[in-house]
Amino acid sequence: MQNTKNLEISTTKKIFENMDTGSLYEEIIKRNEGNILNTGAVAVNTGYHTARAAKDKFIIKEKTSEKNISWGEYNVPLDEEKFQILFEDIKKYLSDKDLFIRKCRIGSHNSYKMNFKVITEKAWHSLFVKNLFIDTNEKFEKEDFTIIAVPDFKANPKKHGTRSETAILINFKERIALIANSGYAGEIKKTAFTIMNYMLPLKNVFPMHCSANVGKNGDSAIFFGLSGTGKTTLSSDPKRNLIGDDEHGWCEDGIFNFEGGCYAKVINLSKEAEPQIYKAVNRFSTVLENVIFDEKREPDFKDGSKTENTRAAYPLNFIENAVKANSFPHPKNIIFLTYDAFGILPPVAKLEMEQAMYHFISGYTAKVANTEIGIKEPKATFSACFGGPFMVWAPEVYAKMLKERMEKYKVNCWLINTGLTGGPYGIGKRISIKDTREIVNYALTGDKTKIKYIKDEIFGFYIPQKFGETNTEILNPENAWKDKKDYMTKKLELAKMFLDNYKKLSIKDAEIDKGAPKI
Repeated sequence: MQNTKNLEISTTKKIFENMDTGSLYEEIIKRNEGNILNTGAVAVNTGYHTARAAKDKFIIKEKTSEKNISWGEYNVPLDEEKFQILFEDIKKYLSDKDLFIRKCRIGSHNSYKMNFKVITEKAWHSLFVKNLFIDTNEKFEKEDFTIIAVPDFKANPKKHGTRSETAILINFKERIALIANSGYAGEIKKTAFTIMNYMLPLKNVFPMHCSANVGKNGDSAIFFGLSGTGKTTLSSDPKRNLIGDDEHGWCEDGIFNFEGGCYAKVINLSKEAEPQIYKAVNRFSTVLENVIFDEKREPDFKDGSKTENTRAAYPLNFIENAVKANSFPHPKNIIFLTYDAFGILPPVAKLEMEQAMYHFISGYTAKVANTEIGIKEPKATFSACFGGPFMVWAPEVYAKMLKERMEKYKVNCWLINTGLTGGPYGIGKRISIKDTREIVNYALTGDKTKIKYIKDEIFGFYIPQKFGETNTEILNPENAWKDKKDYMTKKLELAKMFLDNYKKLSIKDAEIDKGAPKI
């Protein structure tokens, strides 16, 4: 009988702690959890869940954290008694299972790091954690938080108070998170991120769902953006060094990466378009989730038959220009990326403070969704703080932290549309990646002291009349529309979408209100 300290989880079988990559490969193959491809990567199948089960996440309602949490769609309460019943059942379930344990950390900054113990029943989950979190040789007797992932355990909704057999529970009082009936490893990553999003504001650290890079002169930049906006692609600039691709903190010393790895979406990945990422995912140690491979064990990144959300988890040092440090300088520029499928937003606009807070809280992009067979039309998507499902405090708490730092460190904020211009989906054209890269490069490094701007009468942001070498004809979106009346009609529709979304958030803050569109 072996025990995992502090948690009273005992097993009659083996406990594998902090195994090296080669040993984990052996266990993965021995247990038929995956296949080694000829690239050296290991391919695994996550089962029924190929993405996050957002509706099955619960926060335990208890006195120490209750008043701080913004209860609602993403933070659904569950009482302590139900948590304890589920926890006891999981402990019984694990009593005759081999356990894989990783002691690791989240947060590169020594003052704000958190020590995590991650207990899994799958060897490949332990390898995923080794790749994604900061794998450290530091020894700690007591962890700050424990995550237990049991994909083969099914919750009982009547007994455990869950919505389904799948359950993701976070208990801030007990410092324990439980993940049941989901093999999708992204649940482990995002559960840790949600924990950091609650814990760090208590220390006056701003947690961010963003990518970040730094220039040779120490000019850091932050990229916010929802899926499909180009966040990973645009932050992975060979002329700059990659700090991290997804989760960061902003403290008095500067910005720092939470993770030690990358979790890249690899559907349609090609060597030509993204050579650095392609090289990283085709290596020993990389975990490929739901990636189809042929009889020669060659991965087929174009095949989305299992899911379009195919993923690769690999260490950060697999990216050649990636850098590690305790922290990096305060950013000089913040970029909000949006794919506007309505063709209304400009390729680049400068945001004043109120607009930056408003657009940060809105977290807008637009996707092309299949509404009926053969018919496609844009659909607006909003996610508060560009990461609504993972934000535990009210959105305005994070927005005010953004404001404080932008003011203190005199940071510029840019809204960049990587989507359409000249009309909505079916009429407009995609802003070229060449133009977008030129815009981003100039926003980060160009001399902008003499730029003249036009203030947009509805959204209030400032559109540059000239922006480096960017084609001036594309800067004002109205010029690209043949029918100016149609442009104004669609513009008002988009503005109303922003206002309707903001109304749902029930935010009462006069300063943030000033950044809203004016109809």
